Amino acid sequence: MGTSVTLALAGDTMLGRLVGDALAREPAGSFVAPEVVAAMHAADARVLNLECCISRRGRRWPDPDKPFFFRAPPEAVALLRLLRIDAVTLANNHALDHGRTALADTLAYLDAAGIAHVGAGGDLAAARRPVTLEVAGVRVAVLGVTDHPAGFAAGPHGGGVAYADLRREVPDWLLAAVGRAAGEADVVLVTPHWGPNLVTSPTPHVRRSAAALLSAGATVVAGHSAHVFHGVGWRARPGPAVLYDLGELIDDYAVHPGVRNDLGLLWTVVVGPAGVERLDALPLRLRVARTEVATGDDRAWIVDRLRTACAELGTEVEDAGDRLRVGPEGTFVVPG
Repeated sequence: MGTSVTLALAGDTMLGRLVGDALAREPAGSFVAPEVVAAMHAADARVLNLECCISRRGRRWPDPDKPFFFRAPPEAVALLRLLRIDAVTLANNHALDHGRTALADTLAYLDAAGIAHVGAGGDLAAARRPVTLEVAGVRVAVLGVTDHPAGFAAGPHGGGVAYADLRREVPDWLLAAVGRAAGEADVVLVTPHWGPNLVTSPTPHVRRSAAALLSAGATVVAGHSAHVFHGVGWRARPGPAVLYDLGELIDDYAVHPGVRNDLGLLWTVVVGPAGVERLDALPLRLRVARTEVATGDDRAWIVDRLRTACAELGTEVEDAGDRLRVGPEGTFVVPG
């Protein structure tokens, strides 16, 4: 790897329910502000967590304790294409919300649009298989995994998600997959769906898992699940880094005042031969089915929250105009 590559990373992207209703009647350009689209396009590659299936078929997963079911219409693909998404992870707790039929439709729609996918598939091998993106002459391997729910796991019974009980330990198959990817690609991006919702800092098992994934060969670990952004851990600069939770990109979720899950970040990661060289974040304001650049008090809240979250992890945040720049105060070892 003789050059650097810029990756745009977005977290939970839910295109069902009210977003899905709007997608069926409005053009894709009405859901994301032009400034956000431009920030996506400026990157060399774009990856996000697709927190829904894409289908008109299927039945709700038969779990009486599951409160939310997210299914997007086929028109959702137009929004992903507008954003020029190169790959999505489906390793999450909504990929099978409408069963394996809807999952199969999701894979087919993504394939037809030329959007790579990881973290779910028609069998165990497919669910765990990484994809490699050729980005400006750089090979970027992407792996997806989720620590919930166990019932969605792909296995002998059929398709599903790449599940790992990270609360116990990072399994050997995942460490081996990261190691193989590190031997074959220039950059290894691991994107786990981990930990509980609406927590403002990574849990102990998330921190332990992040450290193990970096030791196995990951260049960037970019997590999601909390619905709010977390801080960044860095091993050196340049070097491997962990974005513990990317936050959200678009949805119709109720706003929790204390944690402000309606405020998010679009992350831009510049990776060179020695690892992550620069990390920027564009502040976002999420309304129902509409994502804009955050301004005023909303932006100030994001700056303060990110500074607090990063300070706990040994990193600092510089306000660099339209973006926030994250960097290590010194050589920082990601806690295990």
